[in-house]
Amino acid sequence: MTYLGSGDPVRERTDYYPPWLDQLADDVTLEGAALNGVVHGADNVRKLLAYARTLYEYQDFEFIGKYGENGFVEDYSSRVQGQPIANIAVVRKNAAGQAQSLIMNHRPLASVLMFSRLMGKHFAGTQYARYFMSDSAGGRQDVGPSPRPIPQWDAP
Repeated sequence: MTYLGSGDPVRERTDYYPPWLDQLADDVTLEGAALNGVVHGADNVRKLLAYARTLYEYQDFEFIGKYGENGFVEDYSSRVQGQPIANIAVVRKNAAGQAQSLIMNHRPLASVLMFSRLMGKHFAGTQYARYFMSDSAGGRQDVGPSPRPIPQWDAP
């Protein structure tokens, strides 16, 4: 269970600043487990990530570095309000070396939902609220129908 981290307080960094964050393409996209939909644009992505980073108590990195020709990966665990959470961030860069696509894969589910609700609470009443869970309407914001039917699986 990598989301529990190493348990080594020496690895619990509070000073990390992603090198790609100041190199976002104007039309960058952000997708993630804690999001409803895709966030578009450097200013929007920067605003959401700036607040999201404040929720982490620390970051305990398993890996930070290049991924293929045009990628970068961060694999870390943390705590948010005392609950364990981990993320694998995949950054894909364009030909100019700017971050073009960001994918944030947080886990476990209970922590993802809490993280999304905290983001939703912070951004309530703004254009960003629609991307996150809320405490109203049973904790879910309706972002429209699924683009295709969800398959039904028969139990064996």
